[in-house]
Amino acid sequence: MALTVFHGGVLASESIESGTATALAVEGGRIVAIGAGAEALLASADDTVDLNGGYLGPSFADGHAHPLFGGMEDLGPAIRSCHSVEEIVAAVRAYADAHPEDEWIIGASYDATLAPGGLFDAAWLDAAVPDRPVMLKAWDYHTVWVNSAALKAAGIDAGTPDPDRGRIVRREDGSPLGTLQEYGALELVESVAPRYSLERRVAALEAATGTLAASGVSWVQDAWVMQEHLEVYLEAARQGRLRTRMNLAFLAEPGRWKDTLDAFAAARAAVQSLEGGMLTANTVKFFADGIIESHTACMLSPYADSPDDKGLPSWGQDELNDALAAVDGLGFQAHIHAIGDGAIRMALDAIEETGRRNGPRDRRPVLAHLQVIDPEDVPRFAELGVVANFEPLWAREDDVMNLLTVPRLGSPRSEQQYPIGSLIERGVHVSFGSDWPVTCHEPVPGLATAVTRQTPDHLPAGGWLPAERVDVDAALNAYTSGVAYQAFAEDDWGVLRPGMSADLVLLSHDPRDIPAEELQEMQVLGTWLAGRPTHSALLPTTR
Repeated sequence: MALTVFHGGVLASESIESGTATALAVEGGRIVAIGAGAEALLASADDTVDLNGGYLGPSFADGHAHPLFGGMEDLGPAIRSCHSVEEIVAAVRAYADAHPEDEWIIGASYDATLAPGGLFDAAWLDAAVPDRPVMLKAWDYHTVWVNSAALKAAGIDAGTPDPDRGRIVRREDGSPLGTLQEYGALELVESVAPRYSLERRVAALEAATGTLAASGVSWVQDAWVMQEHLEVYLEAARQGRLRTRMNLAFLAEPGRWKDTLDAFAAARAAVQSLEGGMLTANTVKFFADGIIESHTACMLSPYADSPDDKGLPSWGQDELNDALAAVDGLGFQAHIHAIGDGAIRMALDAIEETGRRNGPRDRRPVLAHLQVIDPEDVPRFAELGVVANFEPLWAREDDVMNLLTVPRLGSPRSEQQYPIGSLIERGVHVSFGSDWPVTCHEPVPGLATAVTRQTPDHLPAGGWLPAERVDVDAALNAYTSGVAYQAFAEDDWGVLRPGMSADLVLLSHDPRDIPAEELQEMQVLGTWLAGRPTHSALLPTTR
């Protein structure tokens, strides 16, 4: 086991009572010394890494992301950077012309603000590709835009009823417009679309974990795994092609969950049989609702711009209670997408009911996104031991917020969004994630947003809903030890101290020692997983 000493930097270490540590020693993938003890090992080290004054901290972790989806975006037309409907259509046409062998044109992910109300017309895609189905996912992954050929392939016409947990957006005459919202509707098309080959999906996952490693991430919660995805993760792990550790969350669906419990347990066993420790499968995912921007988040009161609409809950309360208790009984952790205040209350009620049915244990249920929490429910997070997972990059006043979100919420709900500071003040365990590819995978911009509540242009002055800003230490903890707690791994990684896994990130600046407005400019210079470089870090000097 080679001894490596990192030196010449500034360390974030909870083991140093006073002063600043400048060195850290690693052997066998574990931290063996920090500070003066590590400095003393420099002369006998097999390898040394000069940090050149940078900041060495515990690597980032992502408490909620979709890396397979992120990697697969590169397999279709490049539409994420498009700034108009016309640009998207042109990109789709160019891709289709270059790939005449593709039966379907499948891509992601477009900006939903580019069409009024986020509603996109099949006719716009028909003009580019009239002869093959086209399916494009929106940036939120809760919406797809399809052409007429895709509607026909899925058997969707004016007589097709809205499915459970989904909505077919229609024209005035009842015919489908070309926009499908939420999983029940998306499934109508996705179930008839072809899949990419296993090798292409494995390559996409490998690339995605490499992208995450390059941003300083060494662990990620994959928060939406279907049974047909399992082979991708297993094969990638067997071939040693994962650049981050991953925990899988298998999707539980209303009306189907009872038939998948045995499959969840079998999938977990298959993952546990792997060697290498890069993959776990300890979690089950639930969607409690959709998103505010498409009026599918479940609200306690009607939308401000749709007074008869409270959204689209994915579950009934009784069935959610039963499903949550069942997966908990199998020893899985629950990870629940809950955006609207109605969905959050439903999820909290189900967690409370699970405790009554199954008795006390260390569950650490995760509620993800938490856009609007009714003030009456805020104390329940600590009472029920809930991990609050936020995507901090969303906590800012951008075009999506101003054009789609605020008009739907109205006041006072618009002023109650993403109460990160409030939950931390109450002692709630908070973790951060990206929801990539919905939004940027990089923790550094998220860290900056959590601290400033501003856009990259530093707007608005003083921050958006500034009472919910958090300090740098709290934001760093949410990206490191907070996710480790979510992962039941707080004794293994997430902080720098002897005995912990050497999961490290090297930043160009100490985030605790620069102005808040400069946080977004920090660069990730290196990432290590159990002492092994996973990103083009500084090259060690070998003796």
